[in-house]
Amino acid sequence: MKKIIKYVLLDLLRNRIIIAFTVFLAVISFSVFNLEDNPSKGILSLLNLVLIIVPLVSIVFSTIYVYNAAEFIELLVSQPLRRVNIWLSIFTGLASSMCVAFLVGCGLPVLIYAPTDVGLMMTAMGLLLTIVFVSIALLASVLTRDKAKGIGVAILLWFYFTLIFDGIVLFLLFQFMDYPMEKPMVVFSCLNPVDLARILILLKLDISALMGATSAIFSNFFGNQWGMAATVLIMIAWAFTPLWWSVRKFNRKDL
Repeated sequence: MKKIIKYVLLDLLRNRIIIAFTVFLAVISFSVFNLEDNPSKGILSLLNLVLIIVPLVSIVFSTIYVYNAAEFIELLVSQPLRRVNIWLSIFTGLASSMCVAFLVGCGLPVLIYAPTDVGLMMTAMGLLLTIVFVSIALLASVLTRDKAKGIGVAILLWFYFTLIFDGIVLFLLFQFMDYPMEKPMVVFSCLNPVDLARILILLKLDISALMGATSAIFSNFFGNQWGMAATVLIMIAWAFTPLWWSVRKFNRKDL
């Protein structure tokens, strides 16, 4: 596994897309903090970048990479290697390279200009979202052999988590507004890693006016340390559940 991870990681760190993504994040991050006198405003300006652009690049790039590396994966499978180790090695290399790109491009500027609890939370959530969407990308790529369909599934999943989900939750909230919906809203919020990351960052900023309906209700229940710890555990579960599913699919897949 170490040799495969090293090969994938070194190959990805030299990839032009990864380098361009890192430079893009760095330019945006430094520009935002240099334009804003208040670090909290800079964090808010980077919020959409972390919650929308980072997951999009992570899931699309990872899906394309897996399809482009199909021959390499087939070569590894033909060797006396366990499929689980091969798939976990590819995941580790992809997740590590994307996390390095995010940490260098966005994490370091945040920690330099806003070395507070909010900055640490922003960086941690960005890294967790990167891992989550790389995991989802591997699941999307193993579900179908067709590259176009796989990329389409990946984009649809990103679209659902970033845009459609909140619309569905708001629709249910308004439809059943005459009923006690606090506990169901908490459960619904746990079904979206992007929403959970947004909740934790905004709770650290203590800006309830900017929080959506689901986040405002969520804060009433999980606005303490136990709630934040539970939310982080749910994010970790979001990272490993699609990976576990993709490992099972890969083990049974006829290459």
